[in-house]
Amino acid sequence: MTWTHSIAFAIGGRVGVAPTSLQLSPITEVTDLDRLAHVSDDSDVMDLEWDDEMGDQLGDVQEAIAASRARLAQVPAEVVVTNHVMGLYELAAIHLSSVPPNLVSAALAIDAVACLVKGLEERLGEDASTMRDALANIRLAFVSVKVAATP
Repeated sequence: MTWTHSIAFAIGGRVGVAPTSLQLSPITEVTDLDRLAHVSDDSDVMDLEWDDEMGDQLGDVQEAIAASRARLAQVPAEVVVTNHVMGLYELAAIHLSSVPPNLVSAALAIDAVACLVKGLEERLGEDASTMRDALANIRLAFVSVKVAATP
């Protein structure tokens, strides 16, 4: 069992595994390297010919990144983490509402929400209770969709 599986079980289990919900097929480790993007050994960044315009564009991009980092550093971390939790919640909802529902992908997104919500608890700040409610709701939706999809 990998450490990520250990964490999932330590904070209440995975969505796709009883007692949280009806049993899904177990998640296995990815060993299919054909799914990864292939990068040619012939690629060489040094082969690019840089001109003044490219240098100016690169400088503009670096300035934009620095400005974004500065703005993000001013936002409390719990706000950013909560935003990510809600993004994962939405991802689960998208997979649950697709036709047919993608239960494996929805379960993964819900498990990620659970890892953050249960693992961080009150460290999420004033939105912690809202995040717990969101987790409970998406878990109920998962069970409802799974029951409806079962012949």
